[in-house]
Amino acid sequence: MQALSKSRIIDAHLCPKRLWLKLYRRDLEETSMEAQARFDVGTHVGELAQQIYDPKGKGVAYVPREEGYDKVVALTVEQLKRGKPIFEAGFKAAGGLAYADVMLPVRRRGQAGWRMVEVKSSASIKDTQKDDLAIQAYVARAAGVQLHAVALAHIDSTWVYPGGGDYAGLLVEVDQTEEAFDRGEEVTNWIAKAHAVAAKRKEPVVAMGNQCKQPYECAFMTYCQSQDTSKAPKHSVDCLRGPRNNALIELIEVQGVNDLRKVPNDLLNATHLRVKTHTLANTAFFDADAATAALASHKLPALFLDFETINLAVPIWKGTRPFQIIPFQFSLHRLNRSGRLSHQEYLDLSGKEPAHQLALALDDYCGERSPIFIYSKFESTVVKQLAERFPKLARPLLAIDARLIDLQAIAKQHYYHPQQQGSWSLKAVLPTIAPELRYDNLDEVQEGGMAMAAFREAIHPETPTERKAELERQLRAYCQRDTEALVRLWQHFTGRAALAR
Repeated sequence: MQALSKSRIIDAHLCPKRLWLKLYRRDLEETSMEAQARFDVGTHVGELAQQIYDPKGKGVAYVPREEGYDKVVALTVEQLKRGKPIFEAGFKAAGGLAYADVMLPVRRRGQAGWRMVEVKSSASIKDTQKDDLAIQAYVARAAGVQLHAVALAHIDSTWVYPGGGDYAGLLVEVDQTEEAFDRGEEVTNWIAKAHAVAAKRKEPVVAMGNQCKQPYECAFMTYCQSQDTSKAPKHSVDCLRGPRNNALIELIEVQGVNDLRKVPNDLLNATHLRVKTHTLANTAFFDADAATAALASHKLPALFLDFETINLAVPIWKGTRPFQIIPFQFSLHRLNRSGRLSHQEYLDLSGKEPAHQLALALDDYCGERSPIFIYSKFESTVVKQLAERFPKLARPLLAIDARLIDLQAIAKQHYYHPQQQGSWSLKAVLPTIAPELRYDNLDEVQEGGMAMAAFREAIHPETPTERKAELERQLRAYCQRDTEALVRLWQHFTGRAALAR
């Protein structure tokens, strides 16, 4: 019987079809940018774990992908005899194959043994990570390893990076020994199920459901959607986004109602009722008078602001925390009293921590008056965090925050188009009002995740000058498109004519 890796065992547990496709139809797999970014961060955190758990470099680190999976298993057997730290130690037993992030020699009651630590790049522990660890521990013990304790280590989001490459304190451990050891029978069943799926000659038939997106979006989503022969309703309940009351949750998630037409109106809040009404009628809702009235007190000149930010799991700038929101760019359109539009922007690709200089530029560009239109409360969050970080700039930054006007709030109250499919994100609303302002005709940077990736590449010291210049152009074009979009929404909601440039 060929051993199945921990990842394949988890695949079978989540969805038998996913495992089968991973084994026999990898050509159908589509790795998203988000998934790749998650993998890259995990790899980086794993490398830092070696520095944290073995600061003197006495242990050994394996790279199974490069050295060979079976070879690492054999090397691990020999290394366990030496009693030194092991990173990516390999174990094969009971039909399972697992590679432990960290193995540390310990003694308990005079008996030599090992402590296993699985390192995760998240800010908290998730149930699926506990599943991972349970499999790791089971396979290692089945392979004869004297395992005294196991733990999950995750990133401490309150830790502040002191600089100088010192990442001691980045990780915090949560002991999982008792829970992981108690799940042996459960893991045995998972392994048996995985092998049964792997033995099938034909692709398992599995209906699409929550497993397609949880705990992350499946790489075979596109393929499964193309193969789904179930009759999907013309109008899905998926457009009822946001908080749902208990009765609506019962109807959709327990009773399985997926047709919007079958959802009683008395279970819907005002927003959901509007979505249902105009989706079924295929009509747009726009209370133009109310939208105009809501914005009437905000006179020209006006500003339109959008930030691009990064939230690194592993901070690279002294004094910053994991996952801290750090702005590196903003776009600012200015509309004067005569209706003429101009543009200013700020982008820092120096590689230095960008927030302070950006805050200074923001204060300078925004002046002391004029309403500042944004979309969602995110920009307000960024400004307030800047004010908290830089007390000397707190007064002007908080004054800027007081001038922010959220156009998303106007849209949610007074506008809806069926094409939005229940979403009021900027990219959902904009095509229904200004379809000419597209994002898909931009180059590599078409959404926030792409902007983060472009920024990381641009500030990397090994990025060639020409490539950095190209990334800068794309970042500027993307952020500018966001504030152009705000101007067009403002025009629509206020009934203003075309603007001069």
